[in-house]
Amino acid sequence: MSRDFSLRYAGGSTGFLLIHGLGGTPVELRLVARALNRAGHTVHCPQLAGHCAGEAELLATGWRDWAASVEAELDRMQSICDSVIVGGLSLGAVLAIHIAAKRPESVDGLALYAPTLWYDGWSIPRYAFLLKWLINTPFGRRYRFMERSPYGIKDERTRAIVVASMMGGDSSQAGLLGTPSGSLKRMWDLIAVTRRELPTVKCPALLVHPREDDIASLSNAFYLQRKLGGLVDALILDDSYHLVTIDQQHHIVIERSLALAARLAKAGAPDAEAATLRAVAAE
Repeated sequence: MSRDFSLRYAGGSTGFLLIHGLGGTPVELRLVARALNRAGHTVHCPQLAGHCAGEAELLATGWRDWAASVEAELDRMQSICDSVIVGGLSLGAVLAIHIAAKRPESVDGLALYAPTLWYDGWSIPRYAFLLKWLINTPFGRRYRFMERSPYGIKDERTRAIVVASMMGGDSSQAGLLGTPSGSLKRMWDLIAVTRRELPTVKCPALLVHPREDDIASLSNAFYLQRKLGGLVDALILDDSYHLVTIDQQHHIVIERSLALAARLAKAGAPDAEAATLRAVAAE
């Protein structure tokens, strides 16, 4: 039985459910998760099905399995939290939106970190778009989307640590060095479903995206800002690459995430006060 690398930090009645990216690991959310927890919140970062192991394990799962991992964690959090903000990094942000569309009564807000609908950042080869046409050919089936410099990280010290971990082969710490095309195809299937769901998502959303994203350009953020059905608070980072939760402006990601929780708590306060008054009157 494989080890579970999920991160869970006990805290208050407001919970954050944060989802890692495709081929990634909960560790990429640890800095943000710990800071949110120190501020008093319950924070869970589940390990998605098929992740933190090898390529074969990842290929044995599809997007419905990844979504099921998130839903199971959402059920767990609902049993201990009064409200839950669901968020994620890269593909994890797309999964968060999908879960909000599927279970609107369970998701009070969204925290979307460098959401990725398509790979069009400045480090992506210009011929990458051809993969969708070649995915079912022998070449396409053998293809691996390999991580390449700058590996989503602008901070050189952090980048060196992550690259060393990747090259060391421990996917539980830094994720896979290459993502197989079969998993990319399943990611595209999830994105296609989620794009249709965007107008139905009405909960408040925080959207954080780097201007210099090497993996997913600002077009991803602009598209989501236009299509999501609720209020979107968009923040553009000026000194980060794709992995905003560990790069040199992660403190801003934390601050704005805490501000989202504070706004939601304030918005819910009148309802809570009214419920208390009704309970007192009933006595």
